Amino acid sequence: MTPARARGQGWAIALLAIAGVAFAAQAQTAADAEPLGEPTAGKRLLDRDFGVETRQFGLDRRVEMYQWRFNGKAYERVWNAAPIDSAGFAAGHVNPTRMPLENKRWWAENASLDGKPIQVEVLRTIGEWRVFRPNFSRLPANLAATFQPEGDGLGSAENPLDPQIGDLRVSWRELRLPALEGKLELRDGRWRLLPEAAAAALAAAPARAAPATSADAAPGGWSPGWFAVAVGFALILLYRLRQRRRRKAQ
Repeated sequence: MTPARARGQGWAIALLAIAGVAFAAQAQTAADAEPLGEPTAGKRLLDRDFGVETRQFGLDRRVEMYQWRFNGKAYERVWNAAPIDSAGFAAGHVNPTRMPLENKRWWAENASLDGKPIQVEVLRTIGEWRVFRPNFSRLPANLAATFQPEGDGLGSAENPLDPQIGDLRVSWRELRLPALEGKLELRDGRWRLLPEAAAAALAAAPARAAPATSADAAPGGWSPGWFAVAVGFALILLYRLRQRRRRKAQ
């Protein structure tokens, strides 16, 4: 066997060993982190001001007020979720100085999966806000005299097609969780987000690697860069596998 061929076989064996270790570690990680049931939010979330509730993992109330805004050229009327300071505006363009109602957000504090609590950061990181139309049957009488159904929420304008400065509109969103397969790990008795799942959720776009040229190719068609990535990935998985086994042993 020629030295070159022997080196080529050595590279191949090393790559197969790394791939095997990576596969075993990844399989162990999946087995440890794989949830079996469906997540539950626990206690219902309630917006007591309006009697709006949800059984989902978060509740968000958004309040907007119709106000004057100067765009640099002219005054326009817009819906805005915060007060617009009109102190320097021309006469006849005065906004209320504060919002009569606050924007508020509630999080499920007792969310669980398979009988184990889910860390709130999981909800904050991968939860998806979706607009929903609540049941306003529990709307307090004083607010029922001020608001009427408008779109998916409530509005204070007598004529929704012709709102006046200071009118309000209120809408709600509820937080839903996507499929959790491959995203969580059970650590210290709590479900936490896997680092790779957190990175994927926060990343703006997938990383792109430039194609390797033939001059950069290593034995077996692997470029040195990709080989280093494979080695690093295998080492990370090995480290995490040892940590898991150490925690279980404790």
